[in-house]
This record gives sequence, structure tokens and C-alpha cells, in this order.
Amino acid sequence: MARYFNTEGPCYPDEHYMVNLDPRIRQIQKLVDNRKYFSINRGRQYGKTTTLDRLSEQLRKSYSVFYISFEGLSEESYRSESAFCKIFSGLLFDAIAYGETDGIADSARDALENIRQSDTTAVNFPAISNLISNICKTADKPVVLLIDEVDQAGNQEIFLSFLGMLRNKYLKMRQRPTFHSVILAGVYDIRNLKLKIRSDKEHQKNSPWNIAAEFDVSMSFQSLEIQEMLTEYEQDRHTGMNTALIADLLYAYTSGYPYLVSRICKLIDEKIAGTPNFPNPSSAWTKEGFLEAVKILFYTKNPLFGSLINKLIDYPELKEIVQAILFKGYRISYNPENTVIDIASMFGFVKNEQGTLVIANRIFETCFYNYFLFEKEVGNQLFTEGNIDKNQFIKNGFLDMDLVLKKFMTHWNDLYSSADEKFIEENGRKFFLLYLKPIINGTGNYYIESRTRDNGRTDVIVDYRGVQYIIEIKIWRGNEYNKRGEAQLADYLDAYHVQKGYLLSFNFNKHKIPGAKEIICGDRVILEVVV
Repeated sequence: MARYFNTEGPCYPDEHYMVNLDPRIRQIQKLVDNRKYFSINRGRQYGKTTTLDRLSEQLRKSYSVFYISFEGLSEESYRSESAFCKIFSGLLFDAIAYGETDGIADSARDALENIRQSDTTAVNFPAISNLISNICKTADKPVVLLIDEVDQAGNQEIFLSFLGMLRNKYLKMRQRPTFHSVILAGVYDIRNLKLKIRSDKEHQKNSPWNIAAEFDVSMSFQSLEIQEMLTEYEQDRHTGMNTALIADLLYAYTSGYPYLVSRICKLIDEKIAGTPNFPNPSSAWTKEGFLEAVKILFYTKNPLFGSLINKLIDYPELKEIVQAILFKGYRISYNPENTVIDIASMFGFVKNEQGTLVIANRIFETCFYNYFLFEKEVGNQLFTEGNIDKNQFIKNGFLDMDLVLKKFMTHWNDLYSSADEKFIEENGRKFFLLYLKPIINGTGNYYIESRTRDNGRTDVIVDYRGVQYIIEIKIWRGNEYNKRGEAQLADYLDAYHVQKGYLLSFNFNKHKIPGAKEIICGDRVILEVVV
């Protein structure tokens, strides 16, 4: 069977096109070799299970590996110490019985089976602790425990006690045999869960998993790694694609988020190639085909986007901080000790960029914009005007951005000319996007250039039928500031190889003169619209 891009579960090199994970596996194995206990916490569909599968396969050359998962365990599994111990013992027994774990003594295997089948309530953590010591003492090789999908167990009291047992054994590993290394994998960082440790009324952050070593292995894909994957695809398919160009685009839009990289490639390969606009793979694996795939990504349901939005609903503070970054242009210092920032980082929403909190990638950023704008669409007059106006902006299949800006200026001045400065600062860019959205909907897409976003200016990049339009949205801060903005925009036009750009200025000066004019900056043209 020919290899393909996979987004529906773990990836395997002989079946799927995937980034070479060997360098990461070697880094992780160093932690195991050094007898570290640690957690692998990343956002949804970040390639955790694929990485764990490859890691367990590699570790089995030197270790007896119990690779188990808590996925699907019922609440009954946590109802008592005895229930949890029996389930845990059963998972270890199954790993041996199915040949996944080798080197375990028959006596230890039999002991696990006895506990699994026992009806007694006498099974407890001290008994499991002794059994673990026996397993590790009699095994042919050092024993490693790897648990995937620990999220469900994370808020259970019994799991806290289980971690406490592992911690106690870790601290006494020189006196009593125990697991050589323990790895917990999931979205939530076990150390950051609020766990009940004293009384019904007293809660605090604490965890017996404070023995965990820092896990700083990058699991995002770099551009060169993506290019290597595309080169393998190209050797099989011979599309003639520029692998470096497509790899750079994938990284620029996804920041190497594994699911997004694979999903966009899958869309180009299976949904774009063979369509009227992209009749063959050669035409699909281009910048135009890539942008078409990104558009489809946003207009089809996928579990990752659903998870992102659900987290915004579940964590109101997280929603506030994302909106502050996107619409108010706040530059928030990255502080992992802040609970909300820590949660946002844990879910993969944000990242630390030179000490500043930024949205993790362009795709997430646009997903959040679409969600927040949708909340405002109904009843918003500018969104309504955009819907009414949209047909007049398309000429010969291309977007007339000059006319879009000029019509927005007219509507803004009619609707919000008397708005105060604070209202405009917080809503100006939001309302422009609300006006733009129905115009490009279904054909084009947009994203925000994070390198220019602050509380004074934002660059919006619009992709429409393979053509890019660069629009700088800024607050008027005087003529000198405006001149600098024009020069900076001209530089960005050079970087994007675009001849013409757009400057949308929100001016609070009572004596301002709204209007549109073209400015020549070197060999570039800028249409400046003042509202």
C-alpha cells in the first residue's frame, strides 16, 4: 500500500509520510537512560502518541517497557484504592500477555494475574509497591513505565495517591528496586493540577510529581524537517514541487504544529490535486494550492479546532487573555508562574517569543479571530454592509482592495465618526475584519502578521486567489509616526514581493480630513485611507 499523510491516529514510517522523529527519540532516551521521571505534556494532536510508540519501540532494545494507557478507564476504576490497583495490575499483565513487554519473570506475571482476578478488597498501594519492587528485581532488564492519556486520572484522589507511591519509591530507589524511569503523557501537566490534599475546604496547588525532570524536547517540526518529509513524498510522486518553498509555507503558518502540518499536506494531496483549478499534483503543490488547502482547513470541521474553542468556553480567563492579544494589541510578558499563561501554554495556544506572549501560530490565530468575530456578526452593521457590498469588489476574479478600503471608510464615518478614542482602539481592527470577512468568505483567507502587532498597529495579510494584500491598520499618532509607518509598510511590501500596500489609519484628531490618497515610497505604492 502506498504511503499517505495521516491525521487519524499514530503515524508509522512504513505507512505514512512523516517527519523523522529519531533525533527527538534520542533526546528523550537520554532522560530515560539517566533514570529520570518526567511528563510529556503537549496540546491536542501534537504527535504525543506517535512519539511514544516510536520511543517504546526504541527503548525495548535495552529495557523491559510497560507501555499502557488510561484512555477509556471508567469512573469505577477510581472509586477505591482496590479498584485502581486491580485495573493497574491488569494493564501491566495485558502488556506481558500480548507480548508487548518482555523480560518479566513468570512469578511476577502470575502475581499480576492473581491481583487482576482477585475479588478481595485487600489489594492496596503497599501491596502494589511490593509487587513493583518484585517485578523490577526479577526482570532481565531495567523496567520502564510509560503511561499515555493520564488526563482523565489527573483530577482523581486515587491517582494522587498512586503518584505519591511512585514518588516514594523513586526517592528510595537505591534501597528498593523500582521502575528505572516513569513517563506520563497527556495534555495536562500533572504538576499544575489543583489537587485536594488536606480537607474538604482546603485546596492548593501541589503534586507528588514534583520529582519530575524538566522535559524540554521540542516536538514541533522545523522547516528543514518538513522539507525532508516532502522530499520523500516527492521521490515517490514526482510532482515537481519546490519542497523548500512548501516547507517554509507550512512552517510559517503552523509553527510546526504536527497535526496542522500533516492536515494541510493531506488536503493538498487528496482534496486539492485533481480539482478544476488544480488539475494535477504539480499545480496543487504550489503556493496557490497551499493557500487553497488553508482555506479548506478553516471551512471544514476538525477535532483540533473544536478542542481550542471548547477550552475558551471552559476557561473564561483564557478567553480574555487571547482577546487582549488579538484585538487590543496588548504585549503581555511571558510568565509561566501566572496560572492563566501557564494554562494557555499547556494547551498550546500561546508561546514565548523573546519574553512576550504570542499566539502559537497563524492557523490558531485565524481560528480564534473567526470565533470571536462570529460572536459579533449577528447585528453588527459593518458585517451587514460587507455582505451587501461584497459582489461589487470582485473584478475579473480578483479582489479590488482599493474599493474595499474606500467603502469601509464611508461606512465607518457614517456609523462611528463620533466614537471616542478608547472605543476605536479596542474595536477598530475588529470592525474592519468584520467588514472584510463576508467579502472574502469562501474564496479568500486572512491572517495577522504577529511581528507587527502592538497596541498601535497591525498588519493584516489577505490571501485571495493566490494574490496577497498587505493592509496595515494603525492608530494615528501624529505625522512623524505616520511617516515611519509608511516606510515600514514599504519594507514589508518588499519582503512579500508585493507592489502595492494599504494603510488604514484611525485618526482621533477633531480636525482630521477623512479620505484616501496614494503615496509613493520608492518603487512601492501605498493607498492610505484615513477614517
